[in-house]
Amino acid sequence: MEFVIVTGLSGAGKSRAVDALEDMGFYCVDNMPPKLLSKFAELCLQSQDRQPRVAIVIDSRGGPQFRDLFEELDSLKAQGGDYKLLFLECGDQELARRYKETRRKHPLAAENGGSVVKAIQAERALLMPARLRADYLIDTSHLSSAQLRERIAQLFLSDAAGGMMVQCMSFGFKYGYPAEADLVMDVRCLPNPYYVDGLREKTGLDAEVREYVLDREVTRGFQKRLYDLIDYMLPLYRDEGKSQLVIAVGCTGGRHRSVTLTEELAKHLAAGGQKVMVNHRDIGK
Repeated sequence: MEFVIVTGLSGAGKSRAVDALEDMGFYCVDNMPPKLLSKFAELCLQSQDRQPRVAIVIDSRGGPQFRDLFEELDSLKAQGGDYKLLFLECGDQELARRYKETRRKHPLAAENGGSVVKAIQAERALLMPARLRADYLIDTSHLSSAQLRERIAQLFLSDAAGGMMVQCMSFGFKYGYPAEADLVMDVRCLPNPYYVDGLREKTGLDAEVREYVLDREVTRGFQKRLYDLIDYMLPLYRDEGKSQLVIAVGCTGGRHRSVTLTEELAKHLAAGGQKVMVNHRDIGK
């Protein structure tokens, strides 16, 4: 039996994530008190008609009881329950905007003088241990509901087949650092097609841009060293039991160099038999 524990910041999209998991066949339970987790799991494991995949949302709505989560997770593991911890992240400004737009009350607002900003900061501190232990981390700051659903499907449909999933992500530094990244590669040192007539409006998915970036000795040298590093590190992450590895490749705007190098990295990994998904975060900006 597989358990997915869904947690994260209020307003980051946990409800949408659970909807996606439910559509994938998970039996879903929302807002479970942490202290009930191991007992609920025990009942699930002992049931003759048990569900093969269960998703459980545990978050700050339980207040200080959230700190009991890790003790309960240890109990779950001792019972033989296999679980993954999914954490949904989002930037403070985007969270504040979402709360202003929906006019919903933050679960920690009352104890923070009604301030959404202070409530977000308090919740971030409360949930930080879970964020650090998460098997999967998704930053929804720049994701639509459809994109979040797609990301969930990529993770958990692939996870059912076993093995570590590598996400290759391109991004633009001008739009912010990707919070979910495990490894970040800065390719702003490579020649920039943005300043070449006829290439500015194109992207790294276009042949002309790819040729400009890749047909250079400095790029080939960068790729060789990058591939050697990643090929060396992947088995180490697998041995550690990591379920997902996010490799982010960034340039200034996230449309040319980073897209090209991300596509090439994904091809290299896939050719070696690695499960890969690609995300060009800022290509449309």
